[in-house]
Amino acid sequence: MPFANFKVPAGSLDEKQKELIVTRTTELYVEVYGERARNSTMVLVEEVTDGGWGIGGDVLTLAMLQQPAQD
Repeated sequence: MPFANFKVPAGSLDEKQKELIVTRTTELYVEVYGERARNSTMVLVEEVTDGGWGIGGDVLTLAMLQQPAQD
């Protein structure tokens, strides 16, 4: 059974965006494994509590991730 687990900041995606992740990921697995993968593909979109993750030793929050990129 193909399986994909997406961890995203809580509140960063709306229901339509989550649906898009599920459908496009399923289509990717079907492209790779063939149509037989469609009915058994599991996609999990998991929301991580704000401040519950980090990169490079720094805790990240949704507000930090939504700031414009600095050049």
